[in-house]
Amino acid sequence: MTVNTEVLLDKLYNLRGSDSEILREMDRQKNKAEETKNKTTEEKSKLQSDIAELKKQREELEEQGESFKEVLQGIHREDYETVLTRLKIDFDPNSILEKLEKNLPKTIETVEKDAKKAEEQLVKVEQEMNEAITTIEELGIRKDTALANQDKLNEYMEMALSGRMNITRDSITSLLSEFGFNEEEQREIAKLLMFPEDALFAYDEKVASKDKTGKTISQVIQEAKSYEAEELIEKEQAKESEESKDEVEPQTEENLTKDKLIELLKENGIDYLDFTSEEVEELLENFDEKQMKENLEYLKAKKLNYDLLINHVSILYDKELKEKIELLLSAGKEILDIYLNPSVLVKYTLEQLQKAISSLVANGMDPKDVPLMAY
Repeated sequence: MTVNTEVLLDKLYNLRGSDSEILREMDRQKNKAEETKNKTTEEKSKLQSDIAELKKQREELEEQGESFKEVLQGIHREDYETVLTRLKIDFDPNSILEKLEKNLPKTIETVEKDAKKAEEQLVKVEQEMNEAITTIEELGIRKDTALANQDKLNEYMEMALSGRMNITRDSITSLLSEFGFNEEEQREIAKLLMFPEDALFAYDEKVASKDKTGKTISQVIQEAKSYEAEELIEKEQAKESEESKDEVEPQTEENLTKDKLIELLKENGIDYLDFTSEEVEELLENFDEKQMKENLEYLKAKKLNYDLLINHVSILYDKELKEKIELLLSAGKEILDIYLNPSVLVKYTLEQLQKAISSLVANGMDPKDVPLMAY
């Protein structure tokens, strides 16, 4: 099996079980949406309470201010000169009245602005909360569909492995498109199912022999990969005595690089099956073990969950990653902002990101107040 075929079968078998990357991703999204729902529900309650309190303060300031003015206007210091002087009381109703008339309107205006700001924030929080609720509902529907597709995939696989495949290529490719496979991958997998003797039988036998241990398919595949890497090394070493180094080295280097990549991800608690075959190929093409280790350590130190790498694998080998994140943090962004919008790290080089932030400042905007999704 070539590396690409092997990766396709790894992903295909993963999609068959409860540890399917699609189901796991849906669960991650649902958990995140539920966290957002809970957070915004609390924020909404607090904002509503703050708004009510600010409106109450505004009314009291106006009512009590007017009442206080009337009281002060009816008091003349000379009527109480003796007692104020003898008791050394510093009381000047005219001075107090002047301060009241000067500061009361400003204070009322400030309270009104705070109330308006809280109301605007409430609209945003309610929108975020409603989006989270909608996401949770949509994920429930999508998961039902994903489970139905998984059942059909398992049915097709059992037919292929039992040698009684009677499903058309179009039906197979149509189902595979639901799992996110591109057209080339669909054709390759369809061929494997329709002609299982080429690779599917051997792969399934290896998985089946390991699966008796009660391990998940992902664990089985991971162990199989390590074993295959060892076998490959032995075979290549044997070939070196018969073939030139130039003829043997490309295949050996490619497989060893993949093995190193898988081991690096595994050491950091990342399952390489979470990535598509294109993403795995991209990581192999840009493999830099030292840079990847440094980036993973930095993400961990900043408490940035590794699942932000999903659909953004270039972050893993980005030589400017640390500088980009530090730049965003210095611009007033929070770690949570970056976690929720990792595409900004992929979209911009460090120089482009600096220019984008400078442009905001030049236009009188505070980068801290501009959502990352708007960058």
